[in-house]
Amino acid sequence: MDITIADSRHIHFSAAISQEIDTSAKVRGTGIARRTPAYIASKIENQQAIIAVDKDKIAGFCYIEVWGQGRYLAHSGLIVFPAYRGKGLAKAIKEKTLIHSQKCYPTAKIFGITTGKAVMKINSQLGYKPVHFSELTDDIEFWNGCQSCKNYDVLIRTQRSMCLCTGMLYQGPSLEEKKQKSKWKQLFSTKKINQ
Repeated sequence: MDITIADSRHIHFSAAISQEIDTSAKVRGTGIARRTPAYIASKIENQQAIIAVDKDKIAGFCYIEVWGQGRYLAHSGLIVFPAYRGKGLAKAIKEKTLIHSQKCYPTAKIFGITTGKAVMKINSQLGYKPVHFSELTDDIEFWNGCQSCKNYDVLIRTQRSMCLCTGMLYQGPSLEEKKQKSKWKQLFSTKKINQ
């Protein structure tokens, strides 16, 4: 299994990814913003996505969206294809997406919105915390992306202050903080060994 930053080699998977995102939402009965194959392809072309490929088969996917002139970014469209579910792949993809995001946008606030229990659990394990929608981007284009969700009327009625989704903001350590912690841990381990 190869989990990597998507690039032009992976564009041919765009239609399958788009279809699986839509199908999966319908099966789970959850709201989700639909994305066209062209939109998925643009994320792949711009290296704003993480893809999991098993030999020549698509296994999973997640993409990055930048909002508020780079002050915020969201991880969206997390999907694992049915044959690969239940093996921890979603968390691995999400973790790789988080690392890639921090490298590309080190000062951005990273967030997501979801109705999925599994995604909430993964987000919590990675350091996301539930927050009020007012702590997320106020970029109208982000919220317009929710129009294809079956729960959009709730978002509009509440003037974008709440919905059936849970807003989650990453509040864990930055990539730089992780490196420092690892450096100190390694230094401490080396000292113990040498004593």
